[in-house]
Amino acid sequence: MTDSHTPPSGSARLNTGVAHNARVWNYWIGGKDNYEVDQQVGRHVADMFPIIRDIARADREFLGRAVSHLAGERGVRQFLDIGTGLPTADNTHEIAQRIAPDSRIVYVDNDPIVLAHARTLLTGTSDGATAYIDADVHDPDAIIERAGHTLDLTRPVAVMMLGILNFVLDTEKARDIVRRVMAAVPSGSFLVLTHPTFDDELGGAGQIPAMKFWNENATPPITARSGTDIAAFLEGLDLLDPGMVSCGQWRAEPDAAVLVPQYGAVAVKP
Repeated sequence: MTDSHTPPSGSARLNTGVAHNARVWNYWIGGKDNYEVDQQVGRHVADMFPIIRDIARADREFLGRAVSHLAGERGVRQFLDIGTGLPTADNTHEIAQRIAPDSRIVYVDNDPIVLAHARTLLTGTSDGATAYIDADVHDPDAIIERAGHTLDLTRPVAVMMLGILNFVLDTEKARDIVRRVMAAVPSGSFLVLTHPTFDDELGGAGQIPAMKFWNENATPPITARSGTDIAAFLEGLDLLDPGMVSCGQWRAEPDAAVLVPQYGAVAVKP
């Protein structure tokens, strides 16, 4: 996989002295692409909020179910995965291209360690395409412009925003990002979303002190939101069943469903 737009200086941004979300998340799901500082912060957060590992796994499994549904039952052949994080098993392109080898996937992230791994691991099928762009969620216009080098934006696209809007601290700014991205894709496109919540009914109260510790000891800063605020990101879209629910319960098998304080939803642009 190549991307001529990636700046060669990306590695200069790598700071292994401060815990970073992509690497800590990798640690929580059992990966090896992390440093001691990431493990230390990850362990401390997990001690404060033990369900965090369950959230990480549930979010990853939600991705698998959502991509499988969209590629298999909805015929989606294009995916824009914003804030992809570190590659693990069953990434978006692997799931989609297993179902439809001609699927085209664009990954977006701005963490240099993600970039380094993406170049070697995120390779797609010869029939489809897999690309990576080094860009920030705060600049949706640049994301759309560069995604258009690989995706046909006149055809439906599944926009993946899993655990990324929680790094946009201003809620109205986050809403604007979603609106601008979804305005750039046609009718029949999808938004796939997960977001942490502090809602009590999902057991989210523990997010607040854990995120306070995170924001004092790691980067980038993060926020949880109420279900009401998260639902506002989906305004103007039609939710697929079962609606916005704990991501561990979205179309999960009854014996595998878990309640975690992370909402998940898939919605279609009418």
